[in-house]
Amino acid sequence: MKCDKKTMLLYAVTDRSWTGRQTLYEQVEAALKGGVTCVQLREKDLPEDAFLDEAVKIKTLCHQYHVPFIINDNAPLAVKCGADGVHVGQHDMQAGAVRELIGDDRILGVSAQTVEQAVLAEKNGADYLGVGAVFDTSTKKDANPVSHDTVKAIRQAVSIPICAIGGITRENIRRLSGTGIDGVAVVSAIFASSDIKQTCRDLRRLSQEMIAK
Repeated sequence: MKCDKKTMLLYAVTDRSWTGRQTLYEQVEAALKGGVTCVQLREKDLPEDAFLDEAVKIKTLCHQYHVPFIINDNAPLAVKCGADGVHVGQHDMQAGAVRELIGDDRILGVSAQTVEQAVLAEKNGADYLGVGAVFDTSTKKDANPVSHDTVKAIRQAVSIPICAIGGITRENIRRLSGTGIDGVAVVSAIFASSDIKQTCRDLRRLSQEMIAK
């Protein structure tokens, strides 16, 4: 399974900080019912066995909705659980090495904050880019801000799909109009919501309107 621009429309990135009333599985299912077009499972502190078990279950759920399932950072686990792909940051495994490990059939996403990083990622086999943080974000304290002019420049420099990430909400998503992105990756605006399904419906509609302008 490879990604295209439609895959980037509304990309949900998990964060178990907001589990409690619902399990992460239930939250992801609500997001899928709301229309997310891609799901990334991000676990920084879960033991490997628990991570693998969770990944298999959520992968199966995503495939029921015909939505790609991506693992954050852990390429070996992505292969082991049969994920559709893996996403790596600038401080994770180098993109070319990840491509060798996961093969040609899986999706490879790479985070980029500069034109140079974006061009190198595409050269090394990235299928899409996550560009940000485009707004202030509480999810990732060390995220470097990326201006909307830089997002535009990255769009002009690469041919692969781009999703913006970082602090994106229903209130500010329209400000990304004209940047050339293909969609948005969202963490807290989805998983901290009291009504994940409706929030995703709203974000998907707003993302469609934003990229159309």
